Parts: sequence; structure tokens; C-alpha cells
Amino acid sequence: MSLLKLDAIDIHILATVQEYGRMSKTALAEKVNLSATPCWTRLNRLENAGIIRGYHAEIAFELIAKMTTVILEVSLKRHRHEDFEIFEKRINELDEIVECIATGGGVDYILKMVVPSIDEYQKLVDALLLENLGIDRYFTYIVTREIKSSKPKLTTI
Repeated sequence: MSLLKLDAIDIHILATVQEYGRMSKTALAEKVNLSATPCWTRLNRLENAGIIRGYHAEIAFELIAKMTTVILEVSLKRHRHEDFEIFEKRINELDEIVECIATGGGVDYILKMVVPSIDEYQKLVDALLLENLGIDRYFTYIVTREIKSSKPKLTTI
């Protein structure tokens, strides 16, 4: 996959929508110091190229529901391609798992789960173990507070 060529104006548009989210054509054009039509044309090109995947609201879930965040390290019994495919397919089906990354080193995956309670977490893990997904061992870390959670700023890349 080749990287797309972006100029300084494209980067400025991306940084602006990353910080402020979706905004009117006029507001975006003002923030990036470009007239509305060329700005909108560039934004549409960036969206159509798949660089902008979507616009999202950041919701303060802790204000509307009790939830527990759990980090789970998972190692699989075997390391064949199909073992990884089976595990990853199932993980992608579970809404409680909000992040999953494959890692090199001591564990195969690190998962971030958000559940209503520790009991619900344990029920979910028990069900996964019964599904014969090839889980060899797992380690659980209960998140006591979140210090920082963000995506990289475009200006740091």
C-alpha cells in the first residue's frame, strides 16, 4: 500500500477536523484560511480516499452508566494462521471488547474490555474459554482510573 501525498493544506484540514470534528463548510474554510469551495473539495477528497474514517462524539459514559474497564492479556496455545483468524473473528463480534491489538513478545493479544461489572467480565471470559478459541492463558488487569486516552495528534506524526 502506497502512502497518499498530502500537502500542508490537506494536513491543516485533517488536524482541524481531528480537533473540532464535523463542522460547516464555512467554519472549516475559515479555520484553514481557504475559500469554502476548494476547502470542501479537499475535505471530500480526503474522505473519499478513506483518510477520514468518520466523525465521532466523545461520550462521558461514566455519567450515564456504571462500567468497569478491564485489560486482558491473552496467549494462544498454538500460533498457526488459522488459530489467529478464529480468535480475531470472535473478538470482533463482541461489543464489550473495545480494543484488541496483536503484539509480539510475551503475549499474543492485549484487549480492552468495558463491562457493567467484574461479574459480567468473568462471565464473558468463562464463555470465551468454553468456546475453544485456543486460549492458553490470560492475565487480567482492572483499570482503577484512566489517566490518558487519546489518538495521536496529526501534528506529531
